[in-house]
Amino acid sequence: MGPVALHGGGEFLPGDERFLDVLLDVSGRARGQVDAAEPLRIVIMPTASARGLAERTAEFGRDAIERRAASLGREIAVDIAMVVDAASAASPQEVRRIAAADVVFLPGGDPDIVPPLLAGSPAGDALSIAHARGAVLAGASAGAMAFAEWSWTPKGGIRGLGFVAGFAVVPHYDDIRRMAWQSALAKVAPTGLGYLGLDERTGVFAEGDRWFVAGEGAAHWFAPGSADAVIAGDGESLPIPITALPERVKRTA
Repeated sequence: MGPVALHGGGEFLPGDERFLDVLLDVSGRARGQVDAAEPLRIVIMPTASARGLAERTAEFGRDAIERRAASLGREIAVDIAMVVDAASAASPQEVRRIAAADVVFLPGGDPDIVPPLLAGSPAGDALSIAHARGAVLAGASAGAMAFAEWSWTPKGGIRGLGFVAGFAVVPHYDDIRRMAWQSALAKVAPTGLGYLGLDERTGVFAEGDRWFVAGEGAAHWFAPGSADAVIAGDGESLPIPITALPERVKRTA
């Protein structure tokens, strides 16, 4: 399985350079220098923006990643998988594009779109295939929420895609930490979940046997049943188990 990167939002904006630099570094290591003469294949999938601005979101991300790669002297090829509805989630062209990627990046948007659209779809299966092959799955805000075991929407909680298990992601944490978010989520989430709060322009990477932080803010890990967070900043590690849902592992084996 490849690494997973979860980002708190504000992706691609000024101040997010550190996260993007680490993403490129981790992605290069994940590929293991196989086909080193070929550029790193990055696919941006703006599914969470399907209700509007999906193309703009994807192009904005492409520009930001290409600028960082140029500054680091990295050879990359950025493509867009415009998976925004059931038809495009079943498109053979989009499925091939996702399955062949070294990095698949899901930017933010509406949190109720991604899990219902991708779960059980050919595009969702392509994500699993890419991840099983070693590709990095990166999600920001609604994209990060979707990769976890559980997510929520304005209408209530929903099951996530389960690429990481045992917790839900709380993005934009620097904006909402003063709100009573735990009691609100407890009403819609299963018991026994942990919560990962991520500040904007900050993310965490599950690489090897550890989670580590990259970005200008902090990550806040609430173990299941705990009201106190373990807080880590750039370069520091967090004690989060690295597991996927059993059915996810079985499905991609």
